Amino acid sequence: AGLLGQLPEARAWSWHAGDQAVLEGRFAGRSQYGVEPPAGAFDSAVLFLPKSRELTDYLLQALAARLAGRELYLVGEKRAGIERAAKQLAVYGKPRKLDSARHCQLWQVTVDHAPAVPDLHSLAQRFELPLADGPLQVISLPGVFSHGRLDRGSALLLGQLDGLPQGHLLDFGCGAGVLGATLKRRYPHSQLTLLDVDAFAVESSRLTLAANGLEAEVIAGDGIDAAPQGLAAIVSNPPFHSGVHTNYQASEHLLRQAARHLDKGGELRLVANSFLKYPPLIEQHLGPCKTLIEADGFRIVVQAPESKADTNLVLSRPLNDQDFKPSSPMVSPPLSPQILTVSLLGRFSAHEILKVTVMPLSSRMYPLANSSTSNSLISNFLGVNRPVGAPLSA
Repeated sequence: AGLLGQLPEARAWSWHAGDQAVLEGRFAGRSQYGVEPPAGAFDSAVLFLPKSRELTDYLLQALAARLAGRELYLVGEKRAGIERAAKQLAVYGKPRKLDSARHCQLWQVTVDHAPAVPDLHSLAQRFELPLADGPLQVISLPGVFSHGRLDRGSALLLGQLDGLPQGHLLDFGCGAGVLGATLKRRYPHSQLTLLDVDAFAVESSRLTLAANGLEAEVIAGDGIDAAPQGLAAIVSNPPFHSGVHTNYQASEHLLRQAARHLDKGGELRLVANSFLKYPPLIEQHLGPCKTLIEADGFRIVVQAPESKADTNLVLSRPLNDQDFKPSSPMVSPPLSPQILTVSLLGRFSAHEILKVTVMPLSSRMYPLANSSTSNSLISNFLGVNRPVGAPLSA
């Protein structure tokens, strides 16, 4: 049993929509999803170290502001920077390391110097992108991917947003809302939804849209399964990390399930880093392509003859060291993915844009990650284990 199971008065705070769904399913009404801790007093709190130092600063301050004279615990992996993060406790009191095991550490501080409640929006980083249709204001909150700057993958994808079909558009894994805001300006009459698993990303996207005078639906959800149906296009720079750990499940699940959410003739445009293991997946599920012309560092290819299919998709991914050499078309067993053809539309800056024709894809379930070592450390000092989720207060 986890901490909520052992302590009936304990509450959880999570900013991961998947973890929140698990917690709400097990302990209805006792877990809060969002960028602020649950309202009301609590006697102690446990923070499970996030990846971002800026986010750690905010979380510690938000919790310490409610814990004057009481205990604040911090637990995490060495590779995630727990020893560095423990030093961040020093502004609130004298931190003590309580235990260390399996590359994890548990720290505790009595909050002798309670800070003021932090203003999250004041911690945002603001920057401007000089786009062809005018400058775009971006507001990024702590913990959001590529905080305070435009990453190279999104920069590439920003230049490949022309020619999308009219209709409902989705920015999957929206982060600070750069792609979504650009889509809304480019296609002002199209319905737009931005989706992310992270509460801080959802809030960042809302701030970015507002800063540019744009309106769109921004929703929290755990992966493509939370997306609307009947989409004209999905645009994404998909996530591949869960904390400090590499996790391809959301991206692979997106590839397998996109057709279920796309309308007939819909497209998926996706950018990925060159080291990600998408090429074998694309070769297995997307089929062949042929080159039409190559010049000035660009390569234009034509799609192989199409069979009857339900959906067309467009994807972007970085190249490997060798040219992309897809395998022959593959017909899967009944109810399995059936990908018919793929065309390479262009290639530049070590990335390529692919168009594929697919049949409906089957669903796939995958587990949430959890740290048994962190649970063990917490169990030693609090007498209970932590359920899947983010910081818990008791």
